Amino acid sequence: MVYQGKYLREIVLFVLIAAAACSDAFSQEVLHSVSNRGVYEFIDELANEQIISVNSSVKPYSRMFIALKLKEAEGKQENLNARQRKELEFYMLDFGKEIIDDTLLQDRKSKQSGDPASAGTARQHLRRDLFCYRDSLFSLTINPILGGEVFNNSSGNATYWRNGAEARAYIGKWGFYASLRDNHEKPILGRPEYLTQREGGHLKGNDWSEMQGGVTYSWKWGNAGLLKDRLQWGNNYYGANIFGGNNPTFVQLKLQISPVKWFQFNYFHGWLNSQVVDSSNSYWVTNSYGTDYREVYHKKFIAANMFTFTPFKYLNISAGNSIIYSDNSINPSYLIPLFFYKSVDHSQTSGIDNMNSQMFLDISSRQIKNLHLYGSMFIDELSVSRFGKKDEWNFFSYKTGFRLSNFPVENLSFTTEFTYTYPLTFQHYVPTLTFENAGYNLGHYLKDNSREWYLAFNYHPVRTLDINLWFSDAIRGPDYTSLGTNRLGNPPLASAEWHNTAFGIKASYQVINDLYTWVAASQSNIRSSMVWEPEYFKGKKSTLNFGMTFGF
Repeated sequence: MVYQGKYLREIVLFVLIAAAACSDAFSQEVLHSVSNRGVYEFIDELANEQIISVNSSVKPYSRMFIALKLKEAEGKQENLNARQRKELEFYMLDFGKEIIDDTLLQDRKSKQSGDPASAGTARQHLRRDLFCYRDSLFSLTINPILGGEVFNNSSGNATYWRNGAEARAYIGKWGFYASLRDNHEKPILGRPEYLTQREGGHLKGNDWSEMQGGVTYSWKWGNAGLLKDRLQWGNNYYGANIFGGNNPTFVQLKLQISPVKWFQFNYFHGWLNSQVVDSSNSYWVTNSYGTDYREVYHKKFIAANMFTFTPFKYLNISAGNSIIYSDNSINPSYLIPLFFYKSVDHSQTSGIDNMNSQMFLDISSRQIKNLHLYGSMFIDELSVSRFGKKDEWNFFSYKTGFRLSNFPVENLSFTTEFTYTYPLTFQHYVPTLTFENAGYNLGHYLKDNSREWYLAFNYHPVRTLDINLWFSDAIRGPDYTSLGTNRLGNPPLASAEWHNTAFGIKASYQVINDLYTWVAASQSNIRSSMVWEPEYFKGKKSTLNFGMTFGF
């Protein structure tokens, strides 16, 4: 145990020293929350129109990446319509600060010298923050987090609000960021067993806190960091099926490299919460407050990588794998980013069940202007012999869809997406090896044995105003793991244990940078024999929802 821990420290130290010794400063990296859907949707729209190119299979993006893509679009303004130009200018108020510009430094000198003619020339084109400081070496930005929403239907009112603060800083090649958010929800709408895209983290009842952030180091062709953040892998517009991003965040070592334009590599090693008590390490304690049993959880880890190739412009092909392992300390084999981890496990722990491996594939094509075609597959278990059998199925999930943007109607997009997941995908019969963190599924929000159709029209009449008309039909069949059935021969969707048909309209508007306000109305019909949704939404419900938030 001690040897492995020491070995890990030496590996991390070696990587940091090697990076510092051989790299040139290029940019600092601070990840930007995927919850800020406005800027992510805008980046996607620009990519769909071939104004920029992006690898959208791995999110979140960094603030610097977003800034550089917006800057690239600035050089092609003749290809943008009036609304897009205003939206580009709006987002550059915020992300333009990531690009260190001599005019900002000159502006500071002008203010210090008392020159009113030039003072404020650059800063008047940047968003206002609660606190912002920048010089040639160091920058610091602090903003509050505050917001809430209200739901109303025949079940009464449901409320959610949050408060906190976020900060980010850059020192040379290093980036630092953190956000602390207290959440308050009544009734709880996002438990681990619920089939919902609401963010997980309800571990202490109606009130819980969420800490996110990290430390990153960047060089010309890559970056690495130790962080705790939300991630999303797999192209999608309505729920990723590789890493869905709805689970509580977890600590991870992250690596991203892009040495050439046609290749990008992503890797992380994470520490998960198993919530499975390790009785051998748990113990009784006695003090002045009495006697109590001190529970200790089994250790649980995850490692994952994704290789993305761009053989032709606007075509990205991504493939990768992941492994969840437990019980022992960190295995140095899974700290090697390039490995196929299932094979590693076969050579180290053959014959025992202490790992759960997965593979994934994602293809994204924007080669036809205005049209984004995409598909992704999550493979939990694959046997070639099962393809010819009528009563056995492999364990995988696939998603396919497209988005048509600004054609034939300007500022209007149409999206359709289909997701199908076979039984026992994302599942495992060993509690410490489930594809979960703190009980929340890491993959698609509908979990295994499910199917979903999603259709949507999005209209953007003016800057940052999104009017979304949508329809969804989702089904989940029996949970064979909870029923204790055999692992093979479980028919997909043999019965509809949960079925939700819903449609609605939502209008959201970003008043100033990061300040969102919205109003929505939806009609849903949830028929369920299981407790897979909050009682608040069960049955036929017409729901009104409105809210406002600043920060993420």
